[in-house]
Order: sequence, then structure tokens, then C-alpha cells
Amino acid sequence: MNSKLDHPVNPETTKQSHTEKSNQRQLQNPTDSSVTSPSQTVSVQALTSMDAHIPFWKGLPFGLQHVLAMFVANLAPIFLVAAAAKMTPEQSAALIQNGLLVAGLGTCLQLYPLWKFGARLPMVTGISFTYVAAAVTIVSHQGYGTVIGAVIAGGLVELILGLTVNYWRRFVPPIVSAIVVTSIGFSLLSVGAQSFGGGAGAPDFGSWQNLLLATISLVACLAFQLLAKGTAKQLSVLFGLVVGYLSALVLHMVDFSNFQSLDIVSMPHLMPFKPEFDAGAIISFALLYVVSSVEVIGDTTALCKVGLNRSPSDKEMRGAISGDGAISIISGVFGCLPLTSFAQNIGLVAMTKVVNRKVIFSGGLILVLASFIPCIAAVFNSLPQAVLGGCTIMMFGNIILSGFQMIAEAGFSQRNITIAALSLTIGIGFTQVHDIFATFPVLFQSIFASNCIAVAFVVAVIANVVLPSEDHFLITRS
Repeated sequence: MNSKLDHPVNPETTKQSHTEKSNQRQLQNPTDSSVTSPSQTVSVQALTSMDAHIPFWKGLPFGLQHVLAMFVANLAPIFLVAAAAKMTPEQSAALIQNGLLVAGLGTCLQLYPLWKFGARLPMVTGISFTYVAAAVTIVSHQGYGTVIGAVIAGGLVELILGLTVNYWRRFVPPIVSAIVVTSIGFSLLSVGAQSFGGGAGAPDFGSWQNLLLATISLVACLAFQLLAKGTAKQLSVLFGLVVGYLSALVLHMVDFSNFQSLDIVSMPHLMPFKPEFDAGAIISFALLYVVSSVEVIGDTTALCKVGLNRSPSDKEMRGAISGDGAISIISGVFGCLPLTSFAQNIGLVAMTKVVNRKVIFSGGLILVLASFIPCIAAVFNSLPQAVLGGCTIMMFGNIILSGFQMIAEAGFSQRNITIAALSLTIGIGFTQVHDIFATFPVLFQSIFASNCIAVAFVVAVIANVVLPSEDHFLITRS
């Protein structure tokens, strides 16, 4: 990753790929149905321009597509942590409603910034999986209020990191970012496996019904991923959830108690949980906010390259990270986990080249409006854990593979191999044997003993600073 990303045009984009040439031909022939679908009256020029005028109703189908691509991934972290916290159906439903609201608000903020908060880029935000493993650990020992306190305090850290990104970005090269993403994927595997079996602490955990339901959901996701074409592939998890939900109905495993006395419209709940501020939890989340900031750098760079054929400016990078920090603080006030830009939607931009801010803004408004409809939360809340496990375990595996791809892109130099091997071994290995931290202070244990992401990140940063250049790793004649 370059230390300077403020050039308006990436020189590498002068070499057009076959895809880019195809896009140019489509721009010259905007009547092509394969380009203008689903609305023949919206030109490709308008969709591929950030600020072109598009009537709201004509751009709505494209905005809805962005919502569908991230809808499940946005709510899944809430569902997993709520289950670990053993929340009541009413509490869980309230968090799901709030999760829709803050995702919509965060998307709107990134599209149309306020002061220095927001990138003014076609970004879609949602609840991040980065914090799930740490949140589950904190919930099991200290309660959900401690998680919320850490979300709010840590959000201030990311906000400051965003405003000062130019000063610290050089300490986080691509290999460190790759290690962070890989460790996130590994840390989520146990969460996915618990859901696959029916949910942690479930009386029927590991029953054949749960395993069958999870397997059906997983197979449905895979089948849709293999058979669907174009942008429809983005909806494979949604398809798996629908198939799994229908299978759960057949097996009489759906709890309909959440649908009793539902209001047609309901206001999202402000401060559904009282925040509690614990030093260990705050430091643990602050480290994860640093990790998330690194992810945002990668996401913003990828978005600009695939959607705008350029690198992001310093202002856009600063706004993207500080915007995530600001909306994460608001998310904590509404009792939810932190937010970040969604890679699913960046993939959708890469496939469709739709970057119009007004179009994606309509998707943000859909999320905000959905937060006022309780039946949406009730449907998702009635979903058996096994169905969610079957769908998300593939998603978590994809995160690991994304990390491997990032390691490959960073390069397999001997120095990078050493940093990756050392940080992943210590990060993942040590946190599986908690007693290895027994002689450390309690505060240190609360931050690192069960958090492989934080350990891997710290080791990677230290190794990157301490280890000599690649020349010292090469075999030379004495």
C-alpha cells in the first residue's frame, strides 16, 4: 500500500483491461439491455457517475440490490452476540431494529459527509464481524453493558485514527493488514461452529435436527453460488437463509412467539442497555478499532480502484475512517456493535460499476425505513441458530481465504513469511491455551488471552518494525 494516495488518477489505469474496454463499449451503447437492466430508462453514464442526476424511483432497484447484498451480514453479528448474551426475544428484536437504523445512517454519512466525517464515496456500511469474537467473550464474563461501553469509547479511538491517518498509515503495510484479516476469519470459526450445532448453551446442541438444518442451509448457499449468474451471486447467503428457514418450518423448529402482538410500526430504541466502562474491554476494543481502521484503508482503496479507476485521496481516506468511528459511537448509543464498510458491496460495485451516490443513498434510506418495521426483526429473530450457522460458516471461511489472497498480494518475501508465520502462530496458538497468560496482569489477560486478532496484530506490528530489511534474509556468500 502506497504511503501517498492523493493522486487523482492511478497511472496503472492507463492500461485498460478487457473488462474496461467492454465497459466503454457499453457506455457508447446505453440501450443495451444487459447494461440498463432492471430499468431501461436509466443510462449507464448516469449509473457509473457519482453525481449524475437519477430520479429516486428509477434508481431504487439498484439501491435495493445493495441492501440485499449486505442485509444478512449486517444483522448476523447482532444475532450471534445476542444469543451469547442470552437476551430475551424482545431485546434481540430491538437490537436488530437498531442495527438496520445505524447501518442506514452510516451509509448516508459516507455518501454525504458531515464536516470531516464521511468519505463522499459509494460505500455501504454495516455491523462488523471484526468485533464478534471479542464481544462474545466479554458478554460471557461481564455482560452486554460492558460491550456497549467499549463500543462507545473505542469509537472515539477510531474517530481520532481517521483524522490522523496520514501519520500512522506507514506503520501498517499490506502484510500486517493481511494478517489481521486472516486472524479475524480464524477467530470466527468457533462462533460459526457453535451456531452450526444450534447455538452455544442450547439444550439440543449437536442434535441431528440442528446438524441437518445447518447442512441444508450450507448446501443451499453453495448451490446458489455455483448456479447463479452475475450480481445474483451476491445473494447466495440470503437464498440459503430462505431455504433453511423453510426447512425449519417443516421440522417445526421455528419459534412464532415473537410474532405475538407485533405493532405495524415501531420506533427504534435509544439506549436499550446501560453502558458500563471497563478498562480491559475498552483497550481490547480499541485494538480492534485499529484493526478495523486498517481494513477501511484496504476497502477504500479497493472501492476506488474497481469503481472509479483511481486511488483514494487523503481526504477520502480520512473521511472513511473517521466516519466509521462517528457512526460506531452512534451505534453504541443504540446498543449495537461497531460498523464498517462492507466488502460485499465493494464486490457488487466491481461487478456492476454502479457508483452513483443518489442510487446507493436510496439503499441507505431503505435500511432506515426498515428499522421502523418490527416484523422484519421478528422474522430474523425467529431464525434457528443452526440456519445462521450453516450460512455464516461459509462466509467466515471466505474471510480466511481473503486474508490468504492479501498475503499473496503483499508478496512471499522471506521477511513477509516470517512476520506472517510468527504473528499467526502466536496469535492463534497462544489464545487457544489461555493458561499461558496466567502470570500476566488481569488487565493484560482480559485484552489478549482470548483475542487472537489483537495478539496477531500487535505481534505483526512489532515484527514489522523490528525485523531488518529483506536483504538480511537473503542467503549471501560470506
